[in-house]
Amino acid sequence: MEDILDLYAEPYDPKYPQVCLDETPYQLIEETRRPLPRQPGRPERFDYEYRRHGTVNLFVFFQPLTGWRQVKVTERRTKQDFAHCLKDLVDVHFPEAERIRVLLDNLNTHTPASLYETFEAAEARRILRKLEFHYTPNHASWLNMVEIEISVLMGQCLDRRIPDVETLQSEIAAWQAERNAQQAKVNWQFTTGKARDKLNRLYPDIS
Repeated sequence: MEDILDLYAEPYDPKYPQVCLDETPYQLIEETRRPLPRQPGRPERFDYEYRRHGTVNLFVFFQPLTGWRQVKVTERRTKQDFAHCLKDLVDVHFPEAERIRVLLDNLNTHTPASLYETFEAAEARRILRKLEFHYTPNHASWLNMVEIEISVLMGQCLDRRIPDVETLQSEIAAWQAERNAQQAKVNWQFTTGKARDKLNRLYPDIS
């Protein structure tokens, strides 16, 4: 836990950016009837029936010190999908960085092995040499700020029925562009000092 909190407390360094990473499923749903438009004193109304169009996965990257985020829509959440996201971090989003500090949880796909199962060994090693993994403790994924950003995404953009991947990508892109233009950040106040005070019972007793 202190590893994550100490990393959050470090000043911004473009050569060593901090990037929070997580993923979440999203179900594609189509309306079967046209919603009734909103009227004075009455909100827009939707029919209870709908048509399912499967589930996709959203990989969400968030850089807390600069207010940058990127959402990648994939069909699945496999080791290969994860590996390609890491490659994008290295080659597309932060090509000038010397080392990217990636904060993530302990999901079974979140390992260096995913790179080696996706790319040739030399390519996997090239990508891995520019990454530094920082894992949240078990049952403490709330320490990853990207979970807050995912909650904002769901509340501001995806709190309605979206029928297909094309519309989903378009809506997310618009939301993402606006948030990045605002450089919207998280007001994170939980520090290492506060953790030692509030979670003292979780520290070993060495008296």
